[in-house]
Amino acid sequence: MNPWEILRFAVRRLTSNKLRSALTMLGILIGVAAVIVLVAVGNGSSQQIKDSISQLGANSLTVTPSTSAGRRGGGMGGPGGGSGSVGGQSSGPRTQAHDLTVDDAKALVDPANAPAVKSASPVATSSSVTTTYAGTSHAISQFVGTYPAYFGAADKVVGRGTTFTNDDVTGDRKVVVIGTTVAEDLFGTVDPLNKQINVGGALFTVVGVLQESGSSGMQDADDVAIAPLPVVQENLTGFGGLSNIVVEARSSKVTDEAQSEVTDILDQRHGISGSNTADFQIQSQASLQSAVSDSSKTFTVLLGAVAAISLLVGGIGITNIMLVTVTERTREIGIRKAIGAPRGAILGQFVAEATVLSLLGGLSGVAIGIVASLFPIAGVRPVLVPSSIALALAVSVAIGLFFGGYPAGRAAKLRPIEALRHQ
Repeated sequence: MNPWEILRFAVRRLTSNKLRSALTMLGILIGVAAVIVLVAVGNGSSQQIKDSISQLGANSLTVTPSTSAGRRGGGMGGPGGGSGSVGGQSSGPRTQAHDLTVDDAKALVDPANAPAVKSASPVATSSSVTTTYAGTSHAISQFVGTYPAYFGAADKVVGRGTTFTNDDVTGDRKVVVIGTTVAEDLFGTVDPLNKQINVGGALFTVVGVLQESGSSGMQDADDVAIAPLPVVQENLTGFGGLSNIVVEARSSKVTDEAQSEVTDILDQRHGISGSNTADFQIQSQASLQSAVSDSSKTFTVLLGAVAAISLLVGGIGITNIMLVTVTERTREIGIRKAIGAPRGAILGQFVAEATVLSLLGGLSGVAIGIVASLFPIAGVRPVLVPSSIALALAVSVAIGLFFGGYPAGRAAKLRPIEALRHQ
């Protein structure tokens, strides 16, 4: 028999027992679909985290008070930034820690000492601030007090209206730029520009609405309000230490230089020397993205490995079914060998049947996996990885060849006289 005849005969035998063939394919189908979907979920989760990090700006550094040094005063925790490349921190004796101040931020933009720094924005943040407008109230997740340079450093783009200015900061004007979530919840279909909202008894005029950023994990990045630092300190946070300082490097190429300059300046201002533990941390968004990328790749590989176990289970199922098939067709095998069928023809037939089962199951799994990846899963929008589709399909075929090999070999080794005696 030529290969085409072997294949045609294998397909005819499989279709003669459609239910058994379908159940055998099911294990491979589930395995392939699981590999494609879980790898897509891992890739989508990684992309979501990267997008969230990039919202702060590729050239930005975030200086936060260190939790490892003894604090002096009531400095506030920063609003995020994650863990990344940490500068200005070393092991050693604990120091009397200083709060981050506006003067620290001003010192970081000295062109003589920090030529790689474009801007430094002091930030004071208050969480869950209740605001009202015309009888409607909303608790803003993050109310930020800062300087105008913060918008560029943190990649906050105004979609309607404008940002506040340095004159607004120095003049203690109660103006605010709000996120889209705040605008929708407080104003609905009303244009929020030039409207006043009540924030802790103070009236703030809305001068701008940010472009939509989207949610990142459990936090809504659009549930934010940004106002001049002095009025936020006066009405919400008090005049203690800053939550953080957002530093913008002049370009992504000099981010490392900017980080080194910031470290040196703050070390000098805070009296950090020798083996003393620094009272601040510098978090680099570029380094954080790299670290997240590496860890997410490992996470995705682990998800794929877990899903691949179901492929192995499917292969074992093929072995079991093919062994049953060989037993059922022992007499048929004896007749074929008695009339001259070579061992290769018997071997090829059963290997072909196992491979066709795996291939059909794999193709069905690919189709289901692609369709399932079009819908969000556990809040994550999957991102298909073409290589995972090709690999899962190739592995499914290899499983048919491998796991079908033993039953096929067993069938090919049967002696004709023993096979003909089989009842």
